[in-house]
Amino acid sequence: MQKYSFYAAIGLLILFVLTALVGPYLIEHDPLRGSLRARLDPPFWIEGGSIEHILGTDRLGRDMLARLVQGARISLAVCVVVIGIAGSIGTAIGTFSGYVGGWVDRLLMRIVDLALSLPVILLALLIGAISGPSFANIVIVISLVLWSQYARMSRGEALRVKNEDYVALARTSGLGHGMIIFRHILPNIAPSLIVVATLQVGVVIVLEASLSFLGVGVPPPNPSWGSMVADGRGLVVTAWWISLFPGIAILLVVMAVNIVGDALTDRINPALRGRTA
Repeated sequence: MQKYSFYAAIGLLILFVLTALVGPYLIEHDPLRGSLRARLDPPFWIEGGSIEHILGTDRLGRDMLARLVQGARISLAVCVVVIGIAGSIGTAIGTFSGYVGGWVDRLLMRIVDLALSLPVILLALLIGAISGPSFANIVIVISLVLWSQYARMSRGEALRVKNEDYVALARTSGLGHGMIIFRHILPNIAPSLIVVATLQVGVVIVLEASLSFLGVGVPPPNPSWGSMVADGRGLVVTAWWISLFPGIAILLVVMAVNIVGDALTDRINPALRGRTA
């Protein structure tokens, strides 16, 4: 059963990525352009719906399917950029801290503890109030929260790996510290970091949707799954599809990411489960 759920989750993630990459080129409707004559059209299987708008339209007459597909692209872009930035910064700081040790390690870990204590929602609201909602704000806020988790994980793995015999042998052979880190430390801690990155995809999607729901994420009229849920919260009774479909998309993608992440955790590093829970 677990094997089938894993394959189903992989299939959902592949569908999500393909939808984000090629979906906008296959949808004929513009996700930003609406028509008041088609305002609040229901999905095609409900009376009053039409095949022209398969999943219906929102309160401005914009096609829901087109906006869902475009929202997938935005979510994927946020995941790639945030995990790339946060993972790179956190891994560099954590690996250096674990390898060097001493007062440097203690200082950097106190900074990590400070970053872990940052309230992401309040921070996002503050930045949004100062500079307005934007894609850059989402990346900055989520990266400020997530880099510390990569730093803590890579630091713990670096502490373990640096005491291995092959690292001591490389050190006695005259290999520099930088080369030891790049040749021996990073390749051996990479599997654990890949697991963390996989699990963080769902976290990034939920955070991006939450910030967009609060109005400090992707600026309108660009579609985001979170902002789409927010658009339909006042029309749940009369136009339930506006909030339901993006909500289901968030649920399915996050669930699939967690299933794949748990499977990778069991396969690559079972001891990691206790540290990422």
